[in-house]
Amino acid sequence: MSLFFSKSTHLDTLNQIKASLGVQEVKQCEKYLGLPTLIGKNKRASFRYIKERVWAKLQGWKKQFLSQAGQEVLLKAVIQAIPTYAMSCFKLPITLCNEIESLIKKFWWGQRGEQRKIHWSKWSTICKPKSLGDMGFRDLQKFNDAMLAKQVWRLLANEDSLFYRFFKAKFFPTSSILEAKEGNGSFAWKSILKGREIVQQGMFWRVGNGSSIQIYHDNWLLDPSLKKILSKPLLLDSREKVSTLTDSVGHCWSQEIIDANFLPNEAAIIKDLAAKQ
Repeated sequence: MSLFFSKSTHLDTLNQIKASLGVQEVKQCEKYLGLPTLIGKNKRASFRYIKERVWAKLQGWKKQFLSQAGQEVLLKAVIQAIPTYAMSCFKLPITLCNEIESLIKKFWWGQRGEQRKIHWSKWSTICKPKSLGDMGFRDLQKFNDAMLAKQVWRLLANEDSLFYRFFKAKFFPTSSILEAKEGNGSFAWKSILKGREIVQQGMFWRVGNGSSIQIYHDNWLLDPSLKKILSKPLLLDSREKVSTLTDSVGHCWSQEIIDANFLPNEAAIIKDLAAKQ
């Protein structure tokens, strides 16, 4: 166990706390569980160690004679796995991801030192899945987004975990992760919110009684070209729930309310949704 103290902490207070708890002080340059304890404004410098590890591995392999299949396995299983842990916690700088991919590309195409080699295919093409006829290398930026989106899903689906309870109490005590504000949170929290943007792009509600779904803000329509209501509220409040569109008993959709509040194409989609239920 260790503690970190701000620069404004008086030295006597610092020593007293350390002595009473019997713990060590964490310095800014140290790591915890393999990750930087503090991340300042220079994000690229904080994660430079990842690029250095990648470069060191590739330098060692250059002295060996590897087939192209062997190179592919090592790049995917070792090199592209190095930043995985950090990517599951933080949004790495785009420039750092580009630099790591540049090292991988040079190794893949056989470039040594300053000598130039032709790159016979664009990296974006090589990163396409093998099922589409390409190599299936990772696009590091997209992989980073996917790892952070996975954390968001944990905050949505696993409410019994310590991870959920900590972030819930600190950042969204009265709402869900989907409504949480960035505020004055840590870089880890801001990184998770980057993953939330990915989740929100593809998620939509499955309508039951509609008591939790906002008519004008959530994705709940099943039409491929229209996932949410785009028209402005007419007779309904902008915060109304989908349950408002049912009758007083809550079992049937109200055709009158739907026709009176939505554009014809939106009303048709809602009625079609109602017919499928």
